[in-house]
Amino acid sequence: MTQIRLEKINDDNFYEVTKLRLKREQKHFVAENTYSLVHAYLALINGQQAFPFAVYADDIIVGFLMVGYDIFRNKKIEKRFDWFLRDSYVLWRLMIDKRYQNKGYGKRAVELALEFIKTLPCGEAEYCWLSYEKENVAAKNLYATFGFKEIPEAYREGGEMPAVLRIKNEE
Repeated sequence: MTQIRLEKINDDNFYEVTKLRLKREQKHFVAENTYSLVHAYLALINGQQAFPFAVYADDIIVGFLMVGYDIFRNKKIEKRFDWFLRDSYVLWRLMIDKRYQNKGYGKRAVELALEFIKTLPCGEAEYCWLSYEKENVAAKNLYATFGFKEIPEAYREGGEMPAVLRIKNEE
């Protein structure tokens, strides 16, 4: 049985992560991994939290995943969306290389990401959120299996559909 794990991006794996690719028809769904790693760096130097991971299947890098926390800290957002955007975790990026799709690796990577988030590495939070291109039905279905609920009132034409998952247990 294949062992799926997340490993922090480091000197040994970052280059291979930048070489991962999507299918042509998926390219507009997810930012390239190089861009995502730069985004993580920018978040960190601006006081936000970012956790970029390589997704491994046994010893092969099959994907990239990034978790963030409070990534809108320094940005102006509409007050009515504070409840899920501020002081929350975000499943910021997920991509599985075109050679390794449809093998359950993405689903297991999300499970592992949520396990990591539930350790609250940046402190308490009530929600984890994410967003995806509205036409990305595979992403919508995957995230729905974990209980992520779309927030259609926060969708802007041409933007991504946000979805939220409550991670704080009721007392």
